[in-house]
Amino acid sequence: MKYDDRAKSLPLALPEVFPWARHPDADEVRAFTVELLDALVSDAAESGTGEAVHRAVVSWRATARINADPDQLRAALRPLDADVLGEAEVRGGPG
Repeated sequence: MKYDDRAKSLPLALPEVFPWARHPDADEVRAFTVELLDALVSDAAESGTGEAVHRAVVSWRATARINADPDQLRAALRPLDADVLGEAEVRGGPG
């Protein structure tokens, strides 16, 4: 469906179903649309579990909320200090 010309109108309809979809930019809405369609197909193949659709909607809604709040967006785009990440623990090794 994502390659069907009729699917091109789907991003325009998304804000009717997901009001928060007004906040991401056009490229992000297209990415959400593709991810949502992939999730719908994936979940349909897995007997309608709904997990992939839920994950796509929840993660993109969080992105939209950050985009809608200028303070959160600035904080999200700020580079992380190396100290914040901490050290990585290496377990095991090759072989």
